[in-house]
Amino acid sequence: MSFKILGINAAYHESAASLLVDGQLIASIEEERLNRVKHAKPARIDNPDELPLGAIMECLRMADLSLADIDIVAYSFDPKRRTAHHANMEDPTTPGDWGTPAGEYLFCSQLLSVPEKFRRLGFRGQFHWVEHARAHAASAFYPAPFEEAAILSVDGIGEIESVLMAYGKKDMITPVKQIVYPNSLGFLWEKFAKYLGHSEYDACKIMSLASFGNPATYEKQFQSFIQTGKDGFEIDPLLICFRVEDYAPLENLFGVPRRKATEALRQEHMDIAAGLQQITTTILLALTRHIHEVTGSSNLCLAGGVALNCVANKILFEEGPFEHIYIQPAANDAGTSLGAALYTYYNIYGGEHYRPFELKHTYLGPGYTDEEIIYTLKGLDVNYEQVNDIEKTVAALISEGNVVGWFQGRMEFGPRALGNRSLLADPRNPEMIKRMNRLVKHREDHRPFCPSVLEEDATSWFEIRKDAIASRFMLMAYPVNPSLQDQIPAVVHVDGTCRIQQVQSATNPKYHRLISEFKAITGVPVLLNTSFNDREPIVCTPEDAIRTFLKTKIDYLAIGNFLLRKTDNLTAGNKKEAVAAYA
Repeated sequence: MSFKILGINAAYHESAASLLVDGQLIASIEEERLNRVKHAKPARIDNPDELPLGAIMECLRMADLSLADIDIVAYSFDPKRRTAHHANMEDPTTPGDWGTPAGEYLFCSQLLSVPEKFRRLGFRGQFHWVEHARAHAASAFYPAPFEEAAILSVDGIGEIESVLMAYGKKDMITPVKQIVYPNSLGFLWEKFAKYLGHSEYDACKIMSLASFGNPATYEKQFQSFIQTGKDGFEIDPLLICFRVEDYAPLENLFGVPRRKATEALRQEHMDIAAGLQQITTTILLALTRHIHEVTGSSNLCLAGGVALNCVANKILFEEGPFEHIYIQPAANDAGTSLGAALYTYYNIYGGEHYRPFELKHTYLGPGYTDEEIIYTLKGLDVNYEQVNDIEKTVAALISEGNVVGWFQGRMEFGPRALGNRSLLADPRNPEMIKRMNRLVKHREDHRPFCPSVLEEDATSWFEIRKDAIASRFMLMAYPVNPSLQDQIPAVVHVDGTCRIQQVQSATNPKYHRLISEFKAITGVPVLLNTSFNDREPIVCTPEDAIRTFLKTKIDYLAIGNFLLRKTDNLTAGNKKEAVAAYA
């Protein structure tokens, strides 16, 4: 009889569900892709019981199961551990909110209602709380191609810790050291994102902005409130004020007023971002060296939202002590749904029942047949044609300067579009940066675009010094070969690097063939690849893809084996209705 575990993340944000059957991963889905709300929900004290019902039901549908068939639900947070440690902090708080007795009581009370909510939905199995940081650690270690490894999880906060160092061997994860709130790199990036005029979820914007700045300008200011050591760091909670919207201490320290969202970016904003990136990298490098000294392992597994920092990751790999690094592609909180399920599986079925598990791709969400796609195309009354060789056709269109929405196979799990829900363009055209940012993505001009490169050509085009598993998932930034930079200007950032995706024929043959066809036409084995969305979550369904295609300056949509031209659909009578129906 098969054993089924449903992993859930919902305590803060990036709500998600993952389904394991006999230790094999069936599906992992982020709720935001279904409810069309970025990050699925905000992190509040009154909503940790808001379950990712869409993701749960889609996971079950894909396996032809119901909640009554599930043996264990594993939730990636332990409210009892939070209650025991977290209400009594000295940093400033907002009455009734995080860190106050009333706020913490409400948060944990809502969490403790989750098992009963599952019962009311038909679940009859066991319910397990899994510590948040352990779920992160499990999400990185168990899917890695290592039997043993040092593990480092770095995020905002779990129950109390922001950093967990651990050692994994076969089915066991042994904690080595933890760093607790208020010493949090994740919260530091959230605070500075808001200080620099963005939302707390915009760390990626600050990371790209940092490349334009000088880290030395504000180095002393950062060092004045962040103390770094060989095995940890400390942040002054009275200056950073994580739990209140008070930016006066930062304004006084840096001499720069908090930026308004509509205000033009200035050099001091870029320099602050650069200083933040530098001290983050310094801390992470120290942590990795420490965990290497303690464990003696040559392998490192990374998780937590901070592990999405591709600039730091590259330095950790090339300047750090580890020979091999695996980074969980869904390193943010969504990945803890997978981690909670895996941690529960290996702790219940450990020892002689240990079965190696390796995550070689992220195509773990819903997929759609041609029949389902046709049904949607006809239902929305759009003009389309069926194409015999979609890869060759699209490669030619991209080489002619067109932007193509590429909707194929199963949706990715994690924040990166890796060739199944992507917008694709010609990296040889330098004007493509402004066109994509202003007319398609509607985002800041300083945001770079990523290249997808054939794995067999990657080391010729990019300076990759080690076998980086993470480069298959856009998790490391590498310098472009100086002699080839002028051939792909649309994907080269101001610092001469790219956050690359190496594309393997074994894991995504359709996308690999598309790039191969583009190479046959142009001699360039690279495509500009960005997520298929416009200021909203990455598209999931055919309806999402068609809606985004119709409302943006995308020239073509390749959906399954069907092709839609914008010029054929400009006057379609249903355009306004189609956009409104799925807005």
